[in-house]
Amino acid sequence: MSSLWAGMSQVGLLIIALALVYKPLGDYMARVFTSEKDLRVERAIYRIVRVEPRSEQHWKTYASGVLAFSFVSIVLLFLLQRLQHLLPLNFGRTIEAGMAFNTAVSFVTNTNWQSYIPESVMGHTVQMVGLTVQNFLSAAVGLAVAIALIRGFVRAKTDRLGNFWVDMTRGTIRILLPISFVFAIVLIALGVVQSLKSGVAVTNLDGSSSTIALAPAASQEVIKELGTNGGGIFNTNSAHPFENPNSWTNLIEIFLLLVIPVCLTRTFGVLVGNKKQGTVLLSVMGVIWAGMLAVIWAAEANAGGPLALLAGGAMEGKETRFGIAASALFANATTSTSTGAVNAMHDSFSGLGGGGTLLNMMFGELSPGGVGTGLYSILVLAIIAMFLAGLMVGRTPEYLGKKLGKREVTCAAVAMLAMPTVLLLGTGAALLMPSTPGALNNSGAHGFSEVLYAYTSASNNNGSAFAGITVTNDWFQSTLGVCMLIGRFVPIIAVLCLAGSLAAQRKVPETAGTLPTTSPLFATMLGGTVILVAALTFIPALALGPIAEALI
Repeated sequence: MSSLWAGMSQVGLLIIALALVYKPLGDYMARVFTSEKDLRVERAIYRIVRVEPRSEQHWKTYASGVLAFSFVSIVLLFLLQRLQHLLPLNFGRTIEAGMAFNTAVSFVTNTNWQSYIPESVMGHTVQMVGLTVQNFLSAAVGLAVAIALIRGFVRAKTDRLGNFWVDMTRGTIRILLPISFVFAIVLIALGVVQSLKSGVAVTNLDGSSSTIALAPAASQEVIKELGTNGGGIFNTNSAHPFENPNSWTNLIEIFLLLVIPVCLTRTFGVLVGNKKQGTVLLSVMGVIWAGMLAVIWAAEANAGGPLALLAGGAMEGKETRFGIAASALFANATTSTSTGAVNAMHDSFSGLGGGGTLLNMMFGELSPGGVGTGLYSILVLAIIAMFLAGLMVGRTPEYLGKKLGKREVTCAAVAMLAMPTVLLLGTGAALLMPSTPGALNNSGAHGFSEVLYAYTSASNNNGSAFAGITVTNDWFQSTLGVCMLIGRFVPIIAVLCLAGSLAAQRKVPETAGTLPTTSPLFATMLGGTVILVAALTFIPALALGPIAEALI
């Protein structure tokens, strides 16, 4: 009973903290992207890259900027890894080509999937100059795309969506950097390691010697969570005591990975001129998030078997300093965003608990989702929900004063279907590969879940993993990289096309036949659409993995 109340207290503190910053941070982000003034450092950046900040872009130009910037980022990060042996603080470590490609794609797409052991493969220069920088920039790209979509709803009879370079720069300098700076100091004060040493030599109790790895963890940890990135600087990620030493750092890290996606709903409401619109989206996100937390927590606290009962729940793969409640809370938060950080091994979760983390990602990671990606993902599902409502009443659907015709619904459908397409095709192809059984530590339903989880995580740009699968061969490195690319950029292009189509329309006045999008009815329809799409798409696959395992 005491552990239950402790867990409930943590959930309560988290919700209170998010509620306290919801309005100020949401309003501040709205001001960031509507301000006519540029900071001095921003003006310097624009001069260096030759960008005219007052010029605005067509959706195709905006999308070209996203793709070009991301392509150059992948190339530079790949080269930085391959040239690691020439850089300072490399500690004699090298990175082979397949791993460098997978890692470059992973960090640029905000996936942060890691097929390597960071403390034995990555030097500190690559970690700081390459991976940490991309943690900021990939989050800023997602934020910029979400703001462009909001402008599509707000503007009328124009083909301009803003300037990608300005949006990305402001998101990085005015939002991500200041918050990261403050919370890096907080984490250091609470015991998170920040060191440029490779490690410290120690003598073990039996007289043998070993080295405990060190790293600049605090600065990486903050943006890893705040940017919903997830790549750990140590192999065990946020389960490592140097990244996450106690219950307070654990709670702060969960807060960081939720805070921007949650507050973006307020930003959305402010920018469209109706704060209730953001409240409705947040309510749908919150109900799904709370429901999945209850499933995962209950599954882990009531796992079967005599050993689990003696331990008070399924403690395998969990840190005793956190326990079941904090592990379930972290697992639910990290898979309902696109973060992928872990403070427990999801591979050790029960069939139902692990299935809950899978389903969180299969919803499209929109409860509340990643930085920017969560907001535009739920808006895509809102358009699908309005389209279905229009079919039922026999009239052209509208959302926020914009008609949803063939072009708009097609863009939304492409954005919605890209992830499940590559997820299911990738999983199916991997199961046919003769080398796959050798990469798994488990057979049967759990082995299937390990493969399904890998492609779900990559296609949703999450980055967490069922640790029982080894993905270092060329097949997994390349196919997971392709899933990351398609799962990231196809929806972005579709969303920007949607934004351009919406911005070109004139505003349609509400009539008696317009479905109110601030009503409980619309919230119910939107939540039902999210669940229905995921169920129709993924229940057969889940039945072969976590559902079958839970029933054994």
